[in-house]
Amino acid sequence: MAVERYNHRTAESGWQKRWEEERAFEAKQGFDKPKYYVLEMFPYPSGRIHMGHVRNYTMGDVIARYMRAKGHSVLHPMGWDAFGMPAENAAMEKGVHPKAWTYENIATMRRQLKSMGLSIDWTRELATCDPTYYRQEQVIFLDFLSAGLVERKTSQVNWDPVDQTVLANEQVIEGRGWRSGAPVEKRELAQWFFKITNYSDELLRALDGLDKWPEKVRLMQQNWIGRSEGVRFRFELETESGDSIPPLNVYTTRHDTIFGATFCAISPDHPLARELAARSPEIAAFRRESEALGTSEEAIERAEKKGVFLNLFARHPFRPEVRLPVYAANFVLMAYGEGAIFGCPAHDQRDLEFARKYGLAVIPVVAPADADPQTFTIGDEAYLDKDGSSAVLINSDFLNGMSVPEAKEEVARRMEALGLGQRKVNYRLRDWGVSRQRYWGCPIPVIHCHTCGIVPVPRSDLPVLLPDDVTFDQPGNPLSRHPTWKHVACPRCGGKAERETDTFDTFVDSSWYFERFCSPQAERPVDRSAVDYWMPVDQYIGGIEHAILHLLYSRFFTRAMSRTGHLELDEPFASLFTQGMVIHQTFRTESGEWVLPSDAVEKDGRWNHVKTGEVLIVGPAEKMSKSRRNVVDPEAIIEQYGADTARWFMLSDTPPERDIEWTESGVAGAWRFTQRLWRLVHEIAELPGRDGSSDQSPASSRLRRTIHQSLHAVSLDIEGLRFNRAIARIYELANALAQALGPEGKPAASPAVLREGATILVQMFAPMMPHLAEEAWKALNMPGLVALAPWPVAEADLLVEETVTIAVQVNGKRRDEVTLKKGLPASEVESIVLELDNVRRALGGKAVRKIIVVPDRIANVVVG
Repeated sequence: MAVERYNHRTAESGWQKRWEEERAFEAKQGFDKPKYYVLEMFPYPSGRIHMGHVRNYTMGDVIARYMRAKGHSVLHPMGWDAFGMPAENAAMEKGVHPKAWTYENIATMRRQLKSMGLSIDWTRELATCDPTYYRQEQVIFLDFLSAGLVERKTSQVNWDPVDQTVLANEQVIEGRGWRSGAPVEKRELAQWFFKITNYSDELLRALDGLDKWPEKVRLMQQNWIGRSEGVRFRFELETESGDSIPPLNVYTTRHDTIFGATFCAISPDHPLARELAARSPEIAAFRRESEALGTSEEAIERAEKKGVFLNLFARHPFRPEVRLPVYAANFVLMAYGEGAIFGCPAHDQRDLEFARKYGLAVIPVVAPADADPQTFTIGDEAYLDKDGSSAVLINSDFLNGMSVPEAKEEVARRMEALGLGQRKVNYRLRDWGVSRQRYWGCPIPVIHCHTCGIVPVPRSDLPVLLPDDVTFDQPGNPLSRHPTWKHVACPRCGGKAERETDTFDTFVDSSWYFERFCSPQAERPVDRSAVDYWMPVDQYIGGIEHAILHLLYSRFFTRAMSRTGHLELDEPFASLFTQGMVIHQTFRTESGEWVLPSDAVEKDGRWNHVKTGEVLIVGPAEKMSKSRRNVVDPEAIIEQYGADTARWFMLSDTPPERDIEWTESGVAGAWRFTQRLWRLVHEIAELPGRDGSSDQSPASSRLRRTIHQSLHAVSLDIEGLRFNRAIARIYELANALAQALGPEGKPAASPAVLREGATILVQMFAPMMPHLAEEAWKALNMPGLVALAPWPVAEADLLVEETVTIAVQVNGKRRDEVTLKKGLPASEVESIVLELDNVRRALGGKAVRKIIVVPDRIANVVVG
């Protein structure tokens, strides 16, 4: 009989309700099962989910459903990274309170995510803007403060003079604030810092143990921490007239190039530059110009290399007769090393650009081993053989002929012997500044008293709540101008005092949320029994854009929480997976206006605007973004095709670590396959005799082997996060079942074997298409929910191949191949090989001297 089409609209909502009623996905802490914690990076509640969310959360859900079926106690939670500037921007632009805007968006996105059929334990839902969450964050801060892991100090920041706030380097675009467009200023502000540098070496060394992390992520973290071994030494300084002044300390990792030094340079923020600027308008003007670059290393790297001569000279440590001019230079960072360098233009590109601009000498001191020292010169690019694997020192006095490592060792030895300097390990990593001048963030729980200084808020007074009655009618932080909120009595002396008006960087909120998920209702930051049971996260999934800061801060936070007694753990994420982006073609009108894909229609090889008919310019596939309008609304796709179809398409074809291009034809093909699976399962379910014993016919035996081999392969693919390969195998099994089903009423295999195959097929695609799987499970008259059914076990005997294909040679030259039963005796192999037509032709009537048989691999007929 004809099978009705699968109706996703009624099926998906019905099964989602059933899962919720049966509390199917609530995580249970029980030691009778192995635990498995799978987590996708939680979203910012912007108002609507996008296709990146669909891909990310589908991947995690497949793993959660699979591990649950494999007998694990699974924790798969969801929350909201809910503080941040977008909510304040909405308040300013739309006149809505950040809290109202945020919680409204959370409600919308929760509904959308639930429509995807994710097997999430929603009882553990949290939002970082909820006082129950940020109260515990304030507790953690006070614990860190007591443990000496927090410091308040003056630091240089990017300051937006219009928005009246500190900007992260990423928010400075070509020297201007990302939102206001105002030229950014460098300012020195008192800021709160987490002392992540206390763990620099530990964070670096521990990367070697994260063997289930992508190598590129570990390398990015390694470079960010930036351990270097070098020498800290001093240059004696003097004025043009020869008067001595206090020496200049520098740190370098290229002390082998000391004889190539032709200048010294200091940061515009170096104390010496500040001192000289007070007496020199030219130096003061240069410092102001350098401030416009902000503090971003990337911006400084791109900028033209400029400097100002300080009318000072540095004496070369090994050639006292050589005086090096000293500059303030815009490419020298105060935050690294000593804020001062010696410039070796031949072997550093920034130094070379600077030297060419100011007419300074370029002296090559490292050259390829086969180069002529007399003729080796530097053009527009510095020679950068840093490890010295194929280089030697030239023009370098006592270093000539040495390798780079040898020269480094000799320079360090001599400097230490002369008392000029010492070897030093340095790190690029700096302490984490967590102060932000904004309202919508977690209040920092300290009070400033004129008498007592900085006083922690008593724990009994936590949480320090954000006031609701704030206004956004002028730039700056509403907390700093609130008429009453910041004015309090000092907890120690009772005198007049003020609250800290800075709030936490939102990276603080996301650096421990995964630990809070273990016990989200606990009266402490974490319940030790829960966090000891669930942590670490077994599988963490998220974008490569978070490879450095979020992951590094989370690793620090876990260590710091261990030090303060909340945990006993170092690494929070045992395994990390970074998924690719979802991309789509771009469309523009001839005037350059971006057009939504839903407004573009193709006809006769041309694209036109569906409303105006205007011819459109088709651009390359790029990451889906609102700015280019190449976005597809997941809610519309789920309405049209169903959540299972969207999930299936996101997992098919493309390896999950690569970008996937969303196409209408692709999602339509996925929808057709859901209908095909629906028909296939129903046709097998309706076969007569399907409950009898399976026969031993060759067709049934072959099909059972295919079923169990497919099950084994799909299991391995899911565990290896090779979702596209798992889906390809599911297609293959569906084809095999359809072929064995044959014409109506005439199956090639027994109904019992077909039913076994259909049942296992449903369980195999259940993690990917859970709603369709429940419908199919019901059609097969199976008990309970497939979501709670144990994963089927592949029969070991059926995983062993019975046949093998061997190569057949004549006098060592390949002539044919033949498929034989495994382990066939050599005498039988010889008989079969001699009957092959290609072998007979190759023999040409010649006598066979012998046949060499390598069991299950090769047979070589020797003639002549």
